[in-house]
Amino acid sequence: MEKQITKTSEINWKPLIEEGVKTDGIFVKTLYYDDVAKRPTAFLSKFEPGASYPNHSHPAGEEIFVIEGEVRSGKDELKKGDYLYMPPGSTHSVFSKTGCILLFKVPEEVVILK
Repeated sequence: MEKQITKTSEINWKPLIEEGVKTDGIFVKTLYYDDVAKRPTAFLSKFEPGASYPNHSHPAGEEIFVIEGEVRSGKDELKKGDYLYMPPGSTHSVFSKTGCILLFKVPEEVVILK
């Protein structure tokens, strides 16, 4: 892996689009794209007020840092400045009543749970 600088102020928010998953009101900025995995593993995510992401599991875990706003991750209420580590195999959904901006580190693709 080589050094990389991502200037987020120079990147536009893009709608999160995942086949078969309702992602209305969720936008992303890729920070690091893993060429081997063919997916971003570090990204910013913006949830508009009322946006949610369905229940899913994390085969390799997940890290979340709240930059702005408030979010509910499963039963946990997170506010600006909070950090959450989810261990491999953990499950949760994500919802923001007021809107938020989050930093995500997700080493492997999530699995949507029905």
